[in-house]
Amino acid sequence: MKLQYQLNIAFTSLLILTLTVTGYLIYSLILDLLIQDEKRQLVQKGELLVNILNQDRNDVQQFSDFIEEQNLQLILYNGIQEQVLVSTMPPETVIGLQRRNNFAEETEELWEYGNDRYVTSKIFIYPESRGLELILLTPLTDLQSVLKNFIGNLLIVFFIGAVAAIFLSYILTKKLVTPLSLLKVQLKKIEKRQFDEIERVEAAGEMKEVEQSVFDMARELERYMKSQQTFFQNASHELKTPLMTIQGYAEGIRDGVFDKDDQEKGLNVMVSEVKRLKAIINEMILLAKLDSESTHYEMSNVRLDTLIYHVRDRTLPLINDTNVDLQLEVEEPLTLKADEEKILRALLNITVNGIRYAKSIVKITAKQTNQGITVSIEDDGEGIPEDLLPHLFHRFVKGKDGETGLGLAISRAIVEQSGGIIQVSNSELGGAKFIMNFFK
Repeated sequence: MKLQYQLNIAFTSLLILTLTVTGYLIYSLILDLLIQDEKRQLVQKGELLVNILNQDRNDVQQFSDFIEEQNLQLILYNGIQEQVLVSTMPPETVIGLQRRNNFAEETEELWEYGNDRYVTSKIFIYPESRGLELILLTPLTDLQSVLKNFIGNLLIVFFIGAVAAIFLSYILTKKLVTPLSLLKVQLKKIEKRQFDEIERVEAAGEMKEVEQSVFDMARELERYMKSQQTFFQNASHELKTPLMTIQGYAEGIRDGVFDKDDQEKGLNVMVSEVKRLKAIINEMILLAKLDSESTHYEMSNVRLDTLIYHVRDRTLPLINDTNVDLQLEVEEPLTLKADEEKILRALLNITVNGIRYAKSIVKITAKQTNQGITVSIEDDGEGIPEDLLPHLFHRFVKGKDGETGLGLAISRAIVEQSGGIIQVSNSELGGAKFIMNFFK
């Protein structure tokens, strides 16, 4: 069943239940009000009759004639003798009422006889020592007939309101479900990888947020698939080049094309290319694990300031060879929850890159912020071309004189798995500036 029909059925069922309960409560409340109002009117009529009776103390028959003229249902009852003196009701009804109800009871609101019920009011005739009571009665059916007319009109109002509410529910649910149906079409396009045919869907509120999320997901999926295609193209190129070199020298040595010196040179090249190929494959395996296996990380509390000093010590030979000044501005202590070995590798990758491209200075800054810890590594080299900046952390994307093109991708994966983000821009020193933010 479609979602729109399910919502309409649920709303209609809830509306019917609500109206039913409301109608019952209104019926009970109004009936109680009518009974109380009728009792007050009976008291007023009874007091009026008692006054008339006290003013005219003729025989009981004359009083009975007066009651019949007023078309009242009453009983003149002697409580001392427990005897009905006068009644305007049929004798069998009076006898039945007397058997079923206690005439001496003052708190009983309704008297019953057969299937009929009566609203009653009792007034004592002074002096009370005489024991005379005037009991006035009104059949509950008289009140119910008035109430039925009111309930009938109320049901008409309820029906009109329910039809209007159901109609509005249909329109609103259609407005709600229509964007979902259109999103379903767009998701089918995503499933078929028809990213160029994806269209925006008009929506509002939370549906707009869902639509935006679907659109962002499609763009990210498209970017990811393109990056994967680029990755496989670059990977095949990076792997193919050393393999072709190895194959060429191996076939030349096998066929005796090279002399002894060339053979020695060829073997050295083959060993070098095998090492390069092995390094690329190892980094590809590591990057795959970093991206897919969170268990590959052994998280612990790490002194980041201490790790930065380790980076300085490990890069000291390279610094001496290139005559680069490595400057450190590190606050102490800086504690980070991360995999110590992995975060050290990320810092080393970026620092070594900086030393390779720097002219004379590489600067590492680490400080505590309100959000967490910020580490920046910058150099005074030539900087990064603007068209390369958005893709620098993708796999096999290399700058000038780059090696495998996987080092920065590995650093990105490590930083993100450590709960941080990494960004790159051109530094005020003239070269590249890598900023790593680790959040609390």
